[in-house]
Amino acid sequence: MNILFLGDIIGKPGRDVAHVELPRLRDRLKLDFVIANGENAAGGFGLTRVIAEEFFGMGIDVISTGNHWADQKEILTYIDGEDRILRPANYPKGTPGRGANLYQTPAGSVLVVNVMGRVFMDALDDPFAAVDRELNACPLGEGADAIVVDVHAEATSEKMAMGHFCDSRASLVVGTHQHVPTGDAQIFPGGTAYQTDAGACADYDSVIGMDKAEPLQRFTRKMSSQRFSPATGPATLCGVFVQTGPKGLATRIEPVRVGGRLKQAVPEL
Repeated sequence: MNILFLGDIIGKPGRDVAHVELPRLRDRLKLDFVIANGENAAGGFGLTRVIAEEFFGMGIDVISTGNHWADQKEILTYIDGEDRILRPANYPKGTPGRGANLYQTPAGSVLVVNVMGRVFMDALDDPFAAVDRELNACPLGEGADAIVVDVHAEATSEKMAMGHFCDSRASLVVGTHQHVPTGDAQIFPGGTAYQTDAGACADYDSVIGMDKAEPLQRFTRKMSSQRFSPATGPATLCGVFVQTGPKGLATRIEPVRVGGRLKQAVPEL
Protein backbone atom coordinates (compact mmCIF):
# COMPACT_ATOMS: atom_id res chain seq x y z
CA MET A 1 0.00 0.00 0.00
CA ASN A 2 1.23 3.53 -0.79
CA ILE A 3 0.47 6.06 1.96
CA LEU A 4 1.17 9.79 2.13
CA PHE A 5 1.11 11.70 5.41
CA LEU A 6 1.08 15.51 5.19
CA GLY A 7 2.39 17.64 8.06
CA ASP A 8 0.36 20.41 9.69
CA ILE A 9 -1.44 22.43 7.00
CA ILE A 10 -1.18 26.06 8.12
CA GLY A 11 -3.70 28.63 6.96
CA LYS A 12 -4.58 29.46 3.36
CA PRO A 13 -1.02 29.16 1.98
CA GLY A 14 -0.84 25.59 3.30
CA ARG A 15 -4.27 24.77 1.91
CA ASP A 16 -3.34 26.25 -1.46
CA VAL A 17 -0.12 24.27 -1.85
CA ALA A 18 -1.92 21.06 -0.87
CA HIS A 19 -4.63 21.81 -3.42
CA VAL A 20 -2.04 22.28 -6.19
CA GLU A 21 0.44 19.54 -5.33
CA LEU A 22 -1.66 16.70 -3.91
CA PRO A 23 -3.27 15.62 -7.21
CA ARG A 24 0.20 15.45 -8.80
CA LEU A 25 1.55 13.42 -5.89
CA ARG A 26 -1.44 11.10 -5.89
CA ASP A 27 -0.80 10.31 -9.55
CA ARG A 28 3.00 10.22 -9.36
CA LEU A 29 3.17 8.03 -6.23
CA LYS A 30 0.07 5.96 -7.00
CA LEU A 31 -1.30 6.77 -3.58
CA ASP A 32 -3.84 4.51 -1.92
CA PHE A 33 -4.39 6.65 1.18
CA VAL A 34 -3.68 10.23 2.27
CA ILE A 35 -3.68 11.59 5.83
CA ALA A 36 -3.11 15.25 6.71
CA ASN A 37 -2.83 17.03 10.02
CA GLY A 38 -5.34 19.87 9.78
CA GLU A 39 -5.34 21.47 13.22
CA ASN A 40 -3.83 24.75 11.96
CA ALA A 41 -5.82 24.97 8.74
CA ALA A 42 -8.26 27.73 9.73
CA GLY A 43 -6.14 30.89 9.95
CA GLY A 44 -3.49 28.94 11.82
CA PHE A 45 -5.82 27.80 14.60
CA GLY A 46 -8.25 24.90 14.34
CA LEU A 47 -10.40 23.44 11.60
CA THR A 48 -13.82 24.33 10.19
CA ARG A 49 -16.43 22.25 8.39
CA VAL A 50 -15.88 24.16 5.14
CA ILE A 51 -12.13 23.58 5.22
CA ALA A 52 -12.52 19.91 6.15
CA GLU A 53 -14.84 19.39 3.19
CA GLU A 54 -12.32 21.22 0.99
CA PHE A 55 -9.66 18.76 2.14
CA PHE A 56 -11.85 15.74 1.42
CA GLY A 57 -12.61 17.16 -2.01
CA MET A 58 -8.91 17.48 -2.89
CA GLY A 59 -8.21 13.84 -2.02
CA ILE A 60 -7.33 13.82 1.67
CA ASP A 61 -8.88 10.71 3.21
CA VAL A 62 -8.39 11.47 6.92
CA ILE A 63 -7.64 14.62 8.91
CA SER A 64 -5.71 14.26 12.15
CA THR A 65 -5.30 17.11 14.63
CA GLY A 66 -3.61 18.03 17.92
CA ASN A 67 -3.75 20.65 20.66
CA HIS A 68 -5.61 23.18 18.46
CA TRP A 69 -8.32 20.78 17.28
CA ALA A 70 -11.12 22.58 19.17
CA ASP A 71 -10.05 26.20 18.55
CA GLN A 72 -12.91 26.66 16.07
CA LYS A 73 -15.93 25.81 18.22
CA GLU A 74 -18.08 24.62 15.31
CA ILE A 75 -15.90 21.51 15.18
CA LEU A 76 -17.34 20.34 18.51
CA THR A 77 -20.69 19.56 16.89
CA TYR A 78 -19.26 18.49 13.52
CA ILE A 79 -16.63 16.00 14.63
CA ASP A 80 -19.04 13.49 16.20
CA GLY A 81 -20.73 12.92 12.85
CA GLU A 82 -17.59 12.98 10.69
CA ASP A 83 -15.42 9.93 11.27
CA ARG A 84 -12.76 11.17 8.84
CA ILE A 85 -11.64 13.78 11.39
CA LEU A 86 -9.69 12.59 14.43
CA ARG A 87 -8.72 14.36 17.64
CA PRO A 88 -6.08 12.97 20.04
CA ALA A 89 -7.16 9.65 21.52
CA ASN A 90 -5.87 10.48 24.99
CA TYR A 91 -8.40 13.22 25.68
CA PRO A 92 -10.68 12.31 28.61
CA LYS A 93 -13.73 10.12 28.13
CA GLY A 94 -16.72 12.16 26.97
CA THR A 95 -14.72 14.52 24.74
CA PRO A 96 -16.47 14.93 21.35
CA GLY A 97 -15.05 12.95 18.46
CA ARG A 98 -12.77 9.93 18.27
CA GLY A 99 -9.04 9.36 18.45
CA ALA A 100 -8.77 6.38 16.11
CA ASN A 101 -10.74 4.82 13.31
CA LEU A 102 -10.46 2.04 10.74
CA TYR A 103 -10.90 3.06 7.10
CA GLN A 104 -11.59 0.81 4.13
CA THR A 105 -9.89 1.40 0.78
CA PRO A 106 -9.66 -0.67 -2.43
CA ALA A 107 -6.08 -1.50 -1.41
CA GLY A 108 -7.00 -2.64 2.11
CA SER A 109 -7.93 -1.31 5.53
CA VAL A 110 -6.03 1.44 7.33
CA LEU A 111 -6.21 2.18 11.05
CA VAL A 112 -5.28 5.77 11.89
CA VAL A 113 -4.50 6.68 15.49
CA ASN A 114 -4.06 10.28 16.64
CA VAL A 115 -2.43 10.93 20.03
CA MET A 116 -0.94 13.93 21.82
CA GLY A 117 2.22 14.00 23.89
CA ARG A 118 2.42 15.31 27.46
CA VAL A 119 5.97 16.71 27.70
CA PHE A 120 5.67 20.54 27.51
CA MET A 121 2.04 20.03 26.42
CA ASP A 122 -1.38 19.84 28.09
CA ALA A 123 -1.65 17.24 30.85
CA LEU A 124 -3.81 14.68 29.07
CA ASP A 125 -4.19 10.97 29.71
CA ASP A 126 -1.24 8.64 29.05
CA PRO A 127 -0.58 8.61 25.27
CA PHE A 128 1.24 5.28 25.42
CA ALA A 129 -1.69 3.57 27.11
CA ALA A 130 -4.07 5.12 24.56
CA VAL A 131 -2.01 3.89 21.59
CA ASP A 132 -1.52 0.47 23.17
CA ARG A 133 -5.27 0.13 23.59
CA GLU A 134 -5.95 0.94 19.93
CA LEU A 135 -3.21 -1.36 18.58
CA ASN A 136 -4.38 -4.24 20.73
CA ALA A 137 -7.98 -3.76 19.59
CA CYS A 138 -7.02 -3.79 15.89
CA PRO A 139 -3.69 -5.61 15.37
CA LEU A 140 -1.61 -5.00 12.27
CA GLY A 141 -2.04 -7.77 9.73
CA GLU A 142 -5.20 -9.04 11.44
CA GLY A 143 -7.58 -6.15 12.09
CA ALA A 144 -5.89 -3.68 9.75
CA ASP A 145 -3.75 -3.98 6.63
CA ALA A 146 -1.86 -0.80 7.59
CA ILE A 147 -1.64 1.34 10.72
CA VAL A 148 -0.53 4.98 10.96
CA VAL A 149 0.04 6.77 14.28
CA ASP A 150 0.24 10.59 14.37
CA VAL A 151 2.10 11.67 17.52
CA HIS A 152 1.35 15.36 18.05
CA ALA A 153 4.04 16.29 20.55
CA GLU A 154 6.66 18.88 21.49
CA ALA A 155 9.49 16.65 22.72
CA THR A 156 11.44 14.64 20.16
CA SER A 157 12.28 12.12 22.87
CA GLU A 158 8.60 11.41 23.49
CA LYS A 159 7.95 10.97 19.77
CA MET A 160 10.93 8.62 19.39
CA ALA A 161 9.84 6.62 22.42
CA MET A 162 6.39 6.22 20.86
CA GLY A 163 7.98 5.04 17.63
CA HIS A 164 9.94 2.32 19.40
CA PHE A 165 6.91 1.47 21.54
CA CYS A 166 4.95 0.78 18.34
CA ASP A 167 7.75 -1.00 16.45
CA SER A 168 6.41 -4.12 14.67
CA ARG A 169 2.82 -3.10 15.53
CA ALA A 170 2.35 -0.12 13.18
CA SER A 171 3.24 0.70 9.59
CA LEU A 172 4.20 4.32 10.32
CA VAL A 173 4.67 6.44 13.42
CA VAL A 174 5.11 10.10 12.48
CA GLY A 175 5.37 13.23 14.58
CA THR A 176 3.57 16.53 14.08
CA HIS A 177 3.31 19.87 15.93
CA GLN A 178 6.86 21.22 15.55
CA HIS A 179 6.26 22.20 11.87
CA VAL A 180 9.88 21.54 10.86
CA PRO A 181 10.65 18.40 8.79
CA THR A 182 13.28 16.24 10.47
CA GLY A 183 16.01 14.29 8.66
CA ASP A 184 15.61 10.98 10.51
CA ALA A 185 13.21 9.02 8.28
CA GLN A 186 13.96 5.35 8.92
CA ILE A 187 12.51 1.89 9.35
CA PHE A 188 12.97 0.46 12.83
CA PRO A 189 14.17 -3.15 13.32
CA GLY A 190 10.63 -4.46 13.76
CA GLY A 191 9.45 -2.94 10.48
CA THR A 192 7.76 0.27 11.59
CA ALA A 193 8.59 3.41 9.56
CA TYR A 194 9.33 6.50 11.62
CA GLN A 195 10.02 10.23 11.25
CA THR A 196 10.16 12.59 14.23
CA ASP A 197 8.29 15.41 12.48
CA ALA A 198 6.65 15.53 9.06
CA GLY A 199 7.02 19.31 8.93
CA ALA A 200 4.27 21.62 7.77
CA CYS A 201 2.51 22.68 4.62
CA ALA A 202 3.34 26.37 5.06
CA ASP A 203 5.45 29.34 4.05
CA TYR A 204 8.91 28.66 5.50
CA ASP A 205 9.92 32.33 5.41
CA SER A 206 8.28 32.42 8.82
CA VAL A 207 8.50 31.21 12.38
CA ILE A 208 7.05 27.68 12.16
CA GLY A 209 4.55 28.88 9.57
CA MET A 210 3.55 32.11 11.29
CA ASP A 211 4.30 35.65 10.12
CA LYS A 212 7.67 36.57 11.63
CA ALA A 213 6.80 39.93 13.18
CA GLU A 214 4.78 38.81 16.18
CA PRO A 215 6.99 35.86 17.25
CA LEU A 216 10.07 38.12 17.02
CA GLN A 217 8.31 40.76 19.11
CA ARG A 218 7.50 38.22 21.81
CA PHE A 219 10.99 36.71 21.84
CA THR A 220 12.88 40.01 21.86
CA ARG A 221 10.59 42.23 23.93
CA LYS A 222 8.60 39.71 25.97
CA MET A 223 5.44 41.50 24.87
CA SER A 224 2.45 40.46 22.81
CA SER A 225 0.98 42.97 20.36
CA GLN A 226 -1.38 40.81 18.32
CA ARG A 227 -2.46 37.28 17.57
CA PHE A 228 -0.22 35.03 15.47
CA SER A 229 -1.21 34.81 11.81
CA PRO A 230 0.06 32.51 9.05
CA ALA A 231 2.87 33.78 6.81
CA THR A 232 1.44 34.41 3.35
CA GLY A 233 4.36 33.72 1.00
CA PRO A 234 4.79 30.68 -1.26
CA ALA A 235 4.21 27.54 0.79
CA THR A 236 6.06 24.24 0.76
CA LEU A 237 4.18 20.97 1.06
CA CYS A 238 5.96 18.71 3.54
CA GLY A 239 5.11 15.13 4.35
CA VAL A 240 6.18 11.50 4.49
CA PHE A 241 5.67 8.75 1.91
CA VAL A 242 5.51 5.13 3.05
CA GLN A 243 5.11 1.85 1.23
CA THR A 244 3.94 -1.22 3.10
CA GLY A 245 4.38 -4.92 2.36
CA PRO A 246 1.99 -7.86 2.60
CA LYS A 247 2.04 -7.93 6.43
CA GLY A 248 1.50 -4.19 6.74
CA LEU A 249 5.03 -3.36 7.83
CA ALA A 250 7.00 -0.66 6.04
CA THR A 251 9.24 -1.49 3.11
CA ARG A 252 10.10 2.12 2.30
CA ILE A 253 9.91 5.60 3.83
CA GLU A 254 10.93 8.87 2.20
CA PRO A 255 10.33 12.55 3.01
CA VAL A 256 8.25 14.61 0.59
CA ARG A 257 8.84 18.33 0.00
CA VAL A 258 7.45 20.21 -3.00
CA GLY A 259 6.88 23.89 -3.81
CA GLY A 260 7.97 26.93 -1.88
CA ARG A 261 11.40 27.60 -0.39
CA LEU A 262 12.72 24.27 0.88
CA LYS A 263 14.88 21.90 -1.11
CA GLN A 264 12.67 19.58 -3.13
CA ALA A 265 12.34 15.93 -2.13
CA VAL A 266 9.97 13.80 -4.20
CA PRO A 267 10.22 9.99 -4.24
CA GLU A 268 10.37 8.10 -7.53
CA LEU A 269 8.44 4.88 -7.92
